[in-house]
Amino acid sequence: MSSALRDALPAAERLRITEIFHSVQGEASTVGWPTVFVRLTGCPLRCGYCDTAYAFHGGRWMGFDAILEEVRGHGARYVCVTGGEPLAQPNCAGLVARLCDEGYRVSVETSGALDITVLDPRAQRVMDVKTPGSGESGRNLAANLGALREMDAAKFVICDRADYEWACRYCEEHRLPGRCEVLFSPCWGRLEARELAEWILADRLPVRLQLQIHKLLWGEEPGR
Repeated sequence: MSSALRDALPAAERLRITEIFHSVQGEASTVGWPTVFVRLTGCPLRCGYCDTAYAFHGGRWMGFDAILEEVRGHGARYVCVTGGEPLAQPNCAGLVARLCDEGYRVSVETSGALDITVLDPRAQRVMDVKTPGSGESGRNLAANLGALREMDAAKFVICDRADYEWACRYCEEHRLPGRCEVLFSPCWGRLEARELAEWILADRLPVRLQLQIHKLLWGEEPGR
């Protein structure tokens, strides 16, 4: 979009978008459902295992109406707003509300480094609690924990045994199981899913093993 067209959009109703695509949801409670993904551009974090670094920069300016029109064109019931870090763009909350108004089941994938309470309560928050293996555990915003609800999810990407033990302590300290769904996901290419499953079973953890089925199907192909 040219700067002239961008400036013609209401400032509160535009976002920089990396991509909008239709795929199978690979994570959280709606795993397996055909879903439209709206990937916003930009992220203040630099996790060591990031698989969407292409969304850090670039993108195109789009107004809410244009975004909704493209979403409708895919004919799916589920919409996932993701990034990058979607909440790094303040107008993300307005888009989420519009999607909810349209009757979509909406989830937002966020790092948890920014305030999740700005989001419409009809949307599910899938909050990625950063482990030490990510290199960004110091960015976890503790205030977000109290805002998690039963319909939300706290996700831990586990890179190694040290991450696993850290996540176990974190869950116990903050009493996350019972507050919301807790997901333990093996870091792609760094920890075997079977090994993580065996740790969870041995310790009888009240958490859910999560495999990223989109990666099992398509690898790290962008837009999948």
